[in-house]
Amino acid sequence: MAVAQLILEIRIPLARSLKDRRQVVRSLKDQLRQGFNISVAELDEDTTWQTASIGVVAVSRSRDYLEGQMREVEKAAVRMLVGLGAEVDDSWWEYLEGK
Repeated sequence: MAVAQLILEIRIPLARSLKDRRQVVRSLKDQLRQGFNISVAELDEDTTWQTASIGVVAVSRSRDYLEGQMREVEKAAVRMLVGLGAEVDDSWWEYLEGK
């Protein structure tokens, strides 16, 4: 069994309040959950209004499948964030192997 973890550092330049930030983060999380069979969580709730970190995790028997899925999730997140007035500032992913 393999586990893939993707971290998205996002920038929300149009956020003028915590409410604006939460709206973007919640929308991104909901859209990713609906489009992919993944778990999504906000990793840093106590930051500035204009930044956020999102964690995405998926489990599969196939490492190749997870690699493709993480690439697709990252591409989808970039597209979704453009529509929300935000952008991906940085991203990285890694595998956690199990037996």
